[in-house]
Amino acid sequence: MISDDPSDAPIAGATADDLRVFAEGGLVFDRVFRPSQGVGPVFIQASCRACHGAGGRGPGSVTRLAIVDRAGEPADAARWLPYGSTARRRFAAGATRGVTAPVPAEPDRLLRSMRVGPAVFGRGWIEAVADESILAQERLQASAAGQVSGRVNRLADGRIGRLGVRARLADLESFAAEAFQGDMGLTSPRAPAEVPNPDGLTDDLRPGVDLRDDVVRAAAGYVRRLAIPARAGLAEPGRRLFADVGCADCHAPSLRTRADYPVAAMAAQDAALYSDLLLHDLGPSLADGITGEGVATGREWRTAPLLGVRFSRSFLHDGRAGSIEEAVRLHGGDGSEAAASVRRFDALSAGDRAALVDFVRRL
Repeated sequence: MISDDPSDAPIAGATADDLRVFAEGGLVFDRVFRPSQGVGPVFIQASCRACHGAGGRGPGSVTRLAIVDRAGEPADAARWLPYGSTARRRFAAGATRGVTAPVPAEPDRLLRSMRVGPAVFGRGWIEAVADESILAQERLQASAAGQVSGRVNRLADGRIGRLGVRARLADLESFAAEAFQGDMGLTSPRAPAEVPNPDGLTDDLRPGVDLRDDVVRAAAGYVRRLAIPARAGLAEPGRRLFADVGCADCHAPSLRTRADYPVAAMAAQDAALYSDLLLHDLGPSLADGITGEGVATGREWRTAPLLGVRFSRSFLHDGRAGSIEEAVRLHGGDGSEAAASVRRFDALSAGDRAALVDFVRRL
């Protein structure tokens, strides 16, 4: 049965060339790779779709790891996490074991952070946003007299990060290359080294680099042209309440895209992301202690774009919230920039809260 509410449709206004790139990249996205094609030695899944079904969120997930000292600061990573900060339980290509969480002498010093595979629809629009649009949000919040004061994740190469739960990537080719390498054990010219593994293997059953760069670019091209799922029934009372309680301070309804973005249908447009793409401190209750993702601390998160929320069955980076209302309340912990907004949400009448939640559910 063909869904009448797809999450993997191409952008409106796509040219014939856009549709060709979309179709070719979609085949790469759906492809299940085998060890003979380079999967392994350690990996999480063997296809993009396994974590991002139909362009959506999950069902796959990733477990990130961190070691902290008694004060809760990052420590001992080289000793306790010699194979990196990501668990990769599956193995192939001559490996005898995967990468799992270590057992430190003091178990409470090991932090685990589950990351539900994010939806990838609409990510081209995130990539397309002009730097100035993000910087304008940063300036606006800095000049306001409130708790909300997001900041750009400025990467080592000077670019503005915007992709990933901590905005640690700036472009979709990097996104695709890292996913192929880190999640599937598939190397490419952009990420040519096998990830560290307990067996010390530096190659797999496909000698040398596993994927040509055109394969990486094809996957990125498909994701780049995925549409933001169509929205319907966005009632004005819910929209007004979304702004009144302060949700829109971080979940900015739209940002302007670059005039020179290479996909013409997405250039110089208002991208309805419902995110400022900035990092925000959400306090210790949502912190995971993971660092090394640009300038982000272990308690900062990029504002999650509210794209296709109706396709989600769980919310927040780790899926801990079972409903939109629960996700809102979990933003309200001590030290969170969103705490005042959550208090305003709780002060609404039951009817107004329901109207606001219904508005978000339709995004």
